[in-house]
This record gives sequence, structure tokens and C-alpha cells, in this order.
Amino acid sequence: MRQAIRECAASRTIAEIINTYPVVQDFFINYNLPNLQKNLTLAQALAEIPQEQLAEFGLDRFSLTEELVRFVAALAGNLEAQEKVESITIIGGRNKAGEAENVTLTIAAGEVISIVGPTGSGKSRLLGDIECLAQCDTPTNRQILINDHVLTDEQRFDMGNKLVAQLSQNMNFVMDVNVAEFLAMHAKIRLCKNPEQVINRCFVCANEMAGEKFAMDTRVTELSGGQSRALMIADTAHMSASPIVLIDEIENAGIDRKQAISLLTENQKIVLISTHDPLLALSADKRIVIKNGGIYKILETSDEEAKSLRDIEKLDAMMLAVRQQLRYGERVKPLMPVLG
Repeated sequence: MRQAIRECAASRTIAEIINTYPVVQDFFINYNLPNLQKNLTLAQALAEIPQEQLAEFGLDRFSLTEELVRFVAALAGNLEAQEKVESITIIGGRNKAGEAENVTLTIAAGEVISIVGPTGSGKSRLLGDIECLAQCDTPTNRQILINDHVLTDEQRFDMGNKLVAQLSQNMNFVMDVNVAEFLAMHAKIRLCKNPEQVINRCFVCANEMAGEKFAMDTRVTELSGGQSRALMIADTAHMSASPIVLIDEIENAGIDRKQAISLLTENQKIVLISTHDPLLALSADKRIVIKNGGIYKILETSDEEAKSLRDIEKLDAMMLAVRQQLRYGERVKPLMPVLG
């Protein structure tokens, strides 16, 4: 791989290199080289700048080129080397009373698991154990396996090859960029093929899920909670390489939650949702019941519950209709025909 990147850097213009590896543009900015002539090869462009400018970073023209090769190779290598996650296994630990959970649950790619239980029962703690890929080193003493294998610390904490993405209840952006710039930045970091197409897909999907539409030039700091969550779900589905997605109470986000879950599972993500929403809980393949800080039960959705889900969906549609009428200043219409 390094040789191919080295040949690319030697033979192509900087514009062509950036077109192949968009993240290279950020590399040049980090070394205070944002104005290299794009129509020249890297060697030609570096010959045009004073050697002292590179010496500030302890580099010369040759070593800067090698740094560029290592940078691109490391990033591309992380994305290519990521083992496909076929399953995640939760091996039970202990609840708050110290009692053994006596449970082993394996979840396959494309499955949705809901996590239910009273407020304060320990739902977030389970999500936390999965997020850190616990190896009997958290208060619950749980262990998480990937593809039936125990993970090393290097695999657990590799930031360039992150296995788990978490969407929390409160999402705040700290960078004051617009939606287009935010998506372009992430597409560049992930070395997405056809980045413009992926960016547009994320934008369209996010607007389909969000209640109020937003534009590409909307600042991300101006997005509502629901819009932010919709944007991040679309981003996670289409750009993120993380195969495991944890969602904390998506029902509070003000988005089309069924569409959000469907979008993630279409991309073969393993999805775990902490929820109080009956529709989400029963739409999952299984649900984990948490009690007193421990896994109390694991239940598969029964045929009877699946039938009840259809009635719950009618009720949900009714409540959505009422919310829409109120939002747009309309009079609330009779509800009974919806249930019929």
C-alpha cells in the first residue's frame, strides 16, 4: 500500500493526489502548507518553498513526503483492515446486589435489541459496558466479545478503528460549521468513495427523519435536538465504519424513529436501543430487561406481541397526527376513526 501511495505522490499533481485522498488537504494545512501549487507534483511544489519553512517542523522535502505516505497509509490501512463484525456477545456479570446475571447473549449483524427497565435500573450502564467493550473491568464485571473473540486493549481503544458509535440523548456540536462542511469533513476523514453522492444521501436521509427541514448551509450549532440526532443517525448509517450502534432514548429526539432504526439495520449495523417506547421495544428482535442494575430477562418478541404492535402503531400514528395538528395551529380532529 505504501508503495502505491508513494508512487502517487511522486507522479501525480497535488490536485490529483487530493482528489484521490481528500484528507491530504488537511495534512498540508497541519504543516502550514495550504497554498502549495496544485498543478505541480509534490516534489516540484516543495521545491518552490523555502527549506526553512519545513525546518520549523524538523522536516526536509524528503521526510515530509514520507510523513505524507505514512499518514495516508495509516488511515487507509485502518479502514481496510477492520475485521467485519458478524456478532457481539454480552457475557453477564453481576447486578447491584452482587448477584450473578447468568446470561450470555449473542447479537448478529442486522439485529435490533431494545433495552428496557425503570429509570435508574441500569440501562445506561449496559450501554456503557458495550461502548468500552468491557473485559470484566467495569463495576458490573461484564465481558463483551466480538465475533466470539476476547479483545485486546489495542483493539478496544483504537480510535482510528472504532467499533462502537453511540448516539446519546444530548448532542451538541462545538464546531461552528454548516451542514455541508460538517458532512464533507467526515467524508474526507473516512476516505468515502463518491463523497458528493454520500454527502447528499446523508443530507436527504436526515431531512426525511427530522420534523423540521434544514438546509445544507444551516450552521450545525443552529440545529434543534431532533435535527442534530437525525443528521448523526444518517451520518452513522452512511459514513461511519463503526458496526455497532448504541442509541439512548431515541423517542425523545423528535424524529421518525422507525425509519432511523430501519436505516441503520439496512446497513447491517448491530443496533442496541435503550428505550421506554413500546413501539421501539416490541419492534426489536429481542429485548433485554434490566432490574436492579443487572440483566433480569431476555425476551424475544412473541407472535401475540407482534399482533399488538400493529395496534400500537395505529396509536402512534394517531399521536403523531395530533402533534402535527398542534404544531401547525390546527384544531385537533376526532381520534376514534384512526383506531378503527
